[in-house]
Amino acid sequence: MTGSSGTRPAAFAVWALTRAVLLLWVTKVVTPPGLDVTSDVSVIYHGWSEVLRSGTYPESDVTWQYPPVAALAILSPALLPFLDYATAFFVLAFLCDALVLGLLLRASDGPGRRAAGVWVWVAGVPLLGTTAYARYDVMVTAVAVAALLAGLRHPRILGALAAFGALLKVWPALLLAGTARGRATRLAWGTAAAVAAGLLLVCVAAAPGALAFLGFQRDRGTEVESLGALVFHVWRQFGWEGRVELHYGSLEFLGPHVPLVSTLALGLSVAAFGWLLVWRLRARTFGVSTPADAAFTAVLLFTTTSRVISPQYMLWLVGLAAVCLVLRESRMMWPAVLVVAATGVTQLEFPIGFVHVVTSDAQGLTLMFLRNGLLVAASVLAAVRLWRDTVRVPSGGATAKAAEPALSPAGRADTPASAP
Repeated sequence: MTGSSGTRPAAFAVWALTRAVLLLWVTKVVTPPGLDVTSDVSVIYHGWSEVLRSGTYPESDVTWQYPPVAALAILSPALLPFLDYATAFFVLAFLCDALVLGLLLRASDGPGRRAAGVWVWVAGVPLLGTTAYARYDVMVTAVAVAALLAGLRHPRILGALAAFGALLKVWPALLLAGTARGRATRLAWGTAAAVAAGLLLVCVAAAPGALAFLGFQRDRGTEVESLGALVFHVWRQFGWEGRVELHYGSLEFLGPHVPLVSTLALGLSVAAFGWLLVWRLRARTFGVSTPADAAFTAVLLFTTTSRVISPQYMLWLVGLAAVCLVLRESRMMWPAVLVVAATGVTQLEFPIGFVHVVTSDAQGLTLMFLRNGLLVAASVLAAVRLWRDTVRVPSGGATAKAAEPALSPAGRADTPASAP
């Protein structure tokens, strides 16, 4: 599917229809199926905003587990003072959604581009249901999409936005994983380091408690929707004596052997980081889509191995998959399809069927094995394709130079050994 003006009316029409439904759901004009997820905005986010307005971070609240720039997202409803806090937040989430659509539509036009990425975003967001607008992750995803698309020509902008995004919710730091060796990497990574340091200093100086999130995040356990939680979902059928409780802001398994499984999950994340480092050191061919493909793969790996796979994490993956599929060179089509499917299953398990997940009944087990199985399959397939496209020397003995004609001037490699 190629990017063309003919796709714009259809994509916009489907986007407008599905987003109208989302807005009706989150504003409770129409009651959606499942749990009410909007209370996180009207109660938790609103409460945090009151604390932030007083001049301090919510350092005594263990559910505050976000980097300091997240305060901007929590305070953002003040930009619309004529609306109540929750409604203003939903409107801003909608506007960020619209921004991503506009960026993808613009990027889908031209040689080497296609409209598939636009449709991934149009379809993927509503598949998550009300969670898409009832968390600030759509705002972070908008920053990440803008960073990757700008990075096609401007590595410094990629670095600056990645740093800003990382101080919103950490994971956008992984956007830098696939920058081309040489000048592009030096510009992007150097800019990111400078911007991150500057923003962090400002936040620490502005209010106490800016770094409190580090301790709260460290102490989290195994959340019921995570990959590691499957151990306990199954074990409960055979008499495991643990329980599910609200812990550090989410429902986690607590009881015998939970610390061991949490440690193993951290080990998987460390292994994923190790694989990413080895890939970075061995990669030789950096094409136009490599930064997006690498970012998508890295975030997939860390999401899948996390002790916590909250439903809103799927927005990150949908946004990055959309950027990949805007670029015709990318071979992430099937991993993207698996992610979109996993997003649909995620809405079925939360908020629609969450009681089944919490009780580990047959329906809950089926949903969790299906969703997490799709994520594992997507992660493995994305990693294999990234490795084959960038590490293996193409037939005929071509080297990294073979990719140079496809790169923008700002993204050309110098030599394979010129940068990390």
